[in-house]
Amino acid sequence: MRKLLFTLLLGSAIMSNAQELPKNYASLLKEVEPQLISWRRHFHEFPELSNREVNTGKFIAEFLKTLPNVEVRYPVAKTGVVAVLKGGKPGSVVALRADIDALPVYERVNIPFASKVTTDFNGQKVSVMHACGHDSHTAMLMATAKVLSALQKEVPGTVVFLFQPAEEGAPGNEEGGAPLMIKEGALDNPKVDAVFGIHISAQTPVGTIKYKSGSFMASSDWFTIRVNGKGSHGSMPWGGVDPIAASAQIIEGLQHIVSRQSDLTKAPVVITVGTINSGVRSNIIPEYAEMSGTIRTLDSKMQEEVHERIKHTAETIAESTGAKAIVNIETKTLVTYNDPALVKKTIPSLIKAAGDENVSESTWTTGAEDFSFYAAKAPSFFFNVGALPKGTDPKNSAPHHTPDFYLDESGFIVGVKAFTQIVFDYNKTK
Repeated sequence: MRKLLFTLLLGSAIMSNAQELPKNYASLLKEVEPQLISWRRHFHEFPELSNREVNTGKFIAEFLKTLPNVEVRYPVAKTGVVAVLKGGKPGSVVALRADIDALPVYERVNIPFASKVTTDFNGQKVSVMHACGHDSHTAMLMATAKVLSALQKEVPGTVVFLFQPAEEGAPGNEEGGAPLMIKEGALDNPKVDAVFGIHISAQTPVGTIKYKSGSFMASSDWFTIRVNGKGSHGSMPWGGVDPIAASAQIIEGLQHIVSRQSDLTKAPVVITVGTINSGVRSNIIPEYAEMSGTIRTLDSKMQEEVHERIKHTAETIAESTGAKAIVNIETKTLVTYNDPALVKKTIPSLIKAAGDENVSESTWTTGAEDFSFYAAKAPSFFFNVGALPKGTDPKNSAPHHTPDFYLDESGFIVGVKAFTQIVFDYNKTK
C-alpha cells in the first residue's frame, strides 16, 4: 500500500510539473530522428580535434541558418557556434550545450562510417576518433534546435544553443573550451538563467537517463613534478643525488595522500602519475627526472588540501634525499556541480522524456567535464543518456576514450526529448 501511494504521488507530481507538448511534437520527433542519425554518422566519419573543428563548426552553422526564427553567431571560441531562438511566449533564458571535438584515438569498431582521419597532434601523426560521443551530443542538439524552431510560437522564453569546441582541452597554451565560450559572451547575450547539458554513456543502458544532484563529476587538475638531483656514474651513486630514486619515493608518497591523509568518507580522491621521464643511458645517473599526472576531487576544499599535500610531500621527500622538487599544478576543470533545486525541478521533465522506470539517480564519477565552468556562472544540470545496447553487460562495453568505443544510436532520440521537455517545463517549474 505504501509503495502504491508513493507511485501515485510521484505520478501526480510529474503531471503537475511536466508540461504537455504541442500535438505535432511526436510527428516532428519522428521526422527528425533519421536526420539525427545521419548527422551523427557524418561527424563520426569526419572528426576533428579540439580547437581544430573548422569543418564541424561550419557544418553546424550552415544548418542552423536554414532554421526559421534562429539567430546564429559563428565562429565563437575559435570554431564554436551559438544560436538563439526567441520563443513565442514569455519566459526565461535556457541554454543547452553540446561539445563538438574528437580525440587522438585510432578507431577499431567495424562500422561503415568509421573514422579514417589522421592529423598532427603535439608533433605526432595520430588517428582521430569521436571516442567519447561528442558527435552524438552535437547531432542531438541540432535535432533539438530543429524541433524547437518548428514549435517556435509555443516555446516559452528564449533558448540558447551552445555548440562548444575543445571540451577535451585546447592544445598547448591555446585558450579554448567552455572558459573561452564564456569569455566571448555565450552566456551573456542574452543573459542565461540556467544551463543544461547531456553526456552520452556507453555503460548506461540505452533509453535510460542517469543523474546526480550536487557534485556529479570531478575537478581535473594536471601536475608536473621536476626532481633536480646531481648526475653521477651509475656504478658510484654516492657521488651524486639520484632523481629517479627520489621520484620513486615521491610516487609512493602521493598514494599515501589518498589512502592515509584524505577523508574518503566525504568524497573520493584520485592521484595518478601518468608519465615519468629521465635519463638517456643505463649506467648514468641523470641530473633530473620529471613526472606528470592528474588529480581528481569532488569537493573544492579537499581539492585545495590535496594540492598543498602534493607540494609538501614532493618537496620534503626530495629534500630528504638531497634533491629538490619543483611542483606545478594546473586546474583544467572545476567540480561539475548540479544545482539541487534545479535538479529537483527538472526530474519530472526527464521522466516525461524517458519514462519513470528509465530515470534514476547515480553515484558521482571521477571523470571530469569543462561543463563545470558554466555551472560556476549559472544554475546548471548535467546528466547522462544511455547508449549501451540492450542485453549487453556494461563490464563488456568498451570505455570512453578507447578504440572500441561504441554507441547504440536508438537512444539518441531520448536526448532530444529530454532537451525539448526541459525547455517547455523550465518556466512552469521555476
